[in-house]
Amino acid sequence: MELSSFTWLFLTAAVASYCLTAAVRRLALRHGLMDQPNRRSSHTRPTPRGGGLAIVIVFTVALASGWLWRDLISSDLTVALLAGSILVAGIGYLDDRNDLSAALRLAVQCVAITVAFVIAGGLTLPNGVPATLAWQLMAGLACLWFLNLFNFMDGIDGIAAMEAIFISTAAAMLLARLDAPVELIWSWIALVGACAGFLGHNWPPARIFMGDTGSGFLGFVIAVLLVASTQVSGFSLWVAIILVTVFGADATVTLVRRMLRGEKWHRPHRSHAYQRLSRRWGSHLRVTSLYCAINCLVVLPAAVAAIAAPALAPGIATLLFAGLGWIAWRVGAGLPDQPTTREFE
Repeated sequence: MELSSFTWLFLTAAVASYCLTAAVRRLALRHGLMDQPNRRSSHTRPTPRGGGLAIVIVFTVALASGWLWRDLISSDLTVALLAGSILVAGIGYLDDRNDLSAALRLAVQCVAITVAFVIAGGLTLPNGVPATLAWQLMAGLACLWFLNLFNFMDGIDGIAAMEAIFISTAAAMLLARLDAPVELIWSWIALVGACAGFLGHNWPPARIFMGDTGSGFLGFVIAVLLVASTQVSGFSLWVAIILVTVFGADATVTLVRRMLRGEKWHRPHRSHAYQRLSRRWGSHLRVTSLYCAINCLVVLPAAVAAIAAPALAPGIATLLFAGLGWIAWRVGAGLPDQPTTREFE
């Protein structure tokens, strides 16, 4: 497929997402769907939420168009992506409106992942991984962790949409170099456009939040697309791990540290490294920009190196995760919240 087709896909998705996010914001203001500041949040003023609905709609339409009208995307991948992601987005939307129990959310997420792995038949294990039940369970748990990880990391302006754009853009670029199937590149670019339009309203200072509707959806779709991408020769599981290391290291260190202290991991908190930095610096923009810079200057070159030298890929992924994890640990990820008088909008 010509580059111009992907360019039009990105531009159309971005414009549609930007306009739809604006419409969702007006509805949220009209109906009082607001995220109210509290001692666990990282913002200080009521802000509309639920903007992730625009990402859900735009990506769904873009994927459906590639499947129904352009015959670019297989039925297996379409069902694996949409059937599960709509379940996740739906439970997220309900949670945005009425706080639901963690057990209910987790149950629906497990069903969604089961749909993608078992019912849809469009999601298989990475190349080189034995297709045993144990590996299937491990892969499912990894997707479940990443889904929730993305939700945990959506705590300051712009950071989750920025991360989704980076992972999607990097994956599309790498897959294009590897002559991957068009369906994967189409799906990744559709996600880039959907997130870029939303980010126009979510960039610091944010005028709307994506809410659980968007963060859970993004976590699920990215996890499924990454696993599907590992079927391409050269795009190994290690490359997929490298691309998500910035969020993965922060969230994992935070979770482990909190669990070691006996805290309930699913309870709301603001002890992630990015949250601690945002309070320390008094700025969401600086932290989101820092995470973006690390992705572009460190993570992307590491992924390129892992593709160029597959034998070194496990070491590259391990060193990168350990290094960023150490930084998160030093920043204080997972430590108890400290009272602060330096608040900001």
